[in-house]
Amino acid sequence: MRKLFIFLLSSNFFIACNNPDSNKAVADNAATKQSKHSAGFNQSIQSAMDSYYNLTEAFVNWDSVKASSLATTLNAKLDSLPLDELKNGASAAKADSLIGNAKKDLTAMIAATGITTKRHALNAFSDHFFEFLNAVQYDRQKLYLQECPMAFNDTEPGHWLSAQDSIRNPYMGLHHPYYKSGMIECGENKAVVNFTETK
Repeated sequence: MRKLFIFLLSSNFFIACNNPDSNKAVADNAATKQSKHSAGFNQSIQSAMDSYYNLTEAFVNWDSVKASSLATTLNAKLDSLPLDELKNGASAAKADSLIGNAKKDLTAMIAATGITTKRHALNAFSDHFFEFLNAVQYDRQKLYLQECPMAFNDTEPGHWLSAQDSIRNPYMGLHHPYYKSGMIECGENKAVVNFTETK
């Protein structure tokens, strides 16, 4: 009887370990348990971040038309963030205020005609969104707040968010009128959102 029990236990373990769907379900359950937010909230944030990365890449390529289009997409995604699941209190009120400011930044970006003005709006948006991610303690990914020290007039800094610690500068980009692509890696990591280890 004991041998039969061990055999059945081993068989179930072997089947579970070799079943991709089973493994995915276990991984998904573990991820849900580890996060302080719902899967829907985290997916909404990730979707917004994906649009944001596309937006910064449009600036890397000096494509102001695409930047406006992506800012519109990102604005809609911010509208659909399930902020109502945040607990009432100071952090929830702060998160709501920061998203409101971030949406104003995107509206300014869409309305602006020149790419420099759009980049100023990107800078403001990045700061507000970074503060928002800290306020809600987004814990699905480590994110970097990066800075170009010469984003505006070669003297004023500009910020952006990245999932990588390497630099791909949306203020200097690949087609700068003076530097060309020579300053694409200009910048440094200034701060980090990292709640992934504090479950």
